[in-house]
Amino acid sequence: MTTAAVALPSTVSNGLSRGWVETLQFLRDRTAVIFTFAFPAMLLLLFGTIFGDSYDDTGVSASQVYSASMIAYGILSTAFVTMGSGVALDREDGTLKRLHGTPITPTAYVMGKLILVLILSVAEAAILILVGILIFDMPVPDAAHWLTFAWLFLLSTFACTACGIAVSAIVKHARTAGAILNVPVVALQFISGVFIHPITQLPSWLITVASLFPVKWMSQGFRYVFLPDSMKQYEAASQWELGRTALVLGAWCVIGLVLCLVTFRWTEKDR
Repeated sequence: MTTAAVALPSTVSNGLSRGWVETLQFLRDRTAVIFTFAFPAMLLLLFGTIFGDSYDDTGVSASQVYSASMIAYGILSTAFVTMGSGVALDREDGTLKRLHGTPITPTAYVMGKLILVLILSVAEAAILILVGILIFDMPVPDAAHWLTFAWLFLLSTFACTACGIAVSAIVKHARTAGAILNVPVVALQFISGVFIHPITQLPSWLITVASLFPVKWMSQGFRYVFLPDSMKQYEAASQWELGRTALVLGAWCVIGLVLCLVTFRWTEKDR
């Protein structure tokens, strides 16, 4: 008598199922939901209200510039911090160890996390865009600019997510994850033209350092999408540099993926 082989779920189906579970778990934590979406919007309201002057004769206000730039901050905080702290917590509380005994592969696990981050990032970006348009009169882009927004958003989200997973490897305890992960987040906002604009106010060497990381290119790209072409004069190269933006973000997607493969561990003992 022969026994029929049971086909195991594919990596894709496991990843989709894991993404659904991750999303439900997040939505059940009302505190996490409120602070994840409210904090970037609150910062935008504060910066936009305090710094509302216009840029010379462009007719663009500082609040509109912050509205565009803060989308990069929303993606970074949602993807990088949420992912890094989430993986660290899963490793510490034994979730990863239990999943290791199931058909779920590392790829399926990361896919599930990525689905969660994409959902959160879309919602985060939508909130910030609505605040910018409804409260600060940020211009509504045309169709061509929305296409740029699409690839810029996807590359930014994947790069930040991959880097968040990689950095989680150095987080020893989940309770310290927020403090560790927010240090590079806050530092990069100040040197990348998100909180300080025009970025040319910074020393040239600091702009060079910022150019090595994705946040400068993310914020610059989103300013291209939502601001008129006259605002490119306030960028470091006086150009939008979309081609270089795509290359840098693409490179960070590859770097983050490689780091994930090298550093990912199911348990602390695997290190």
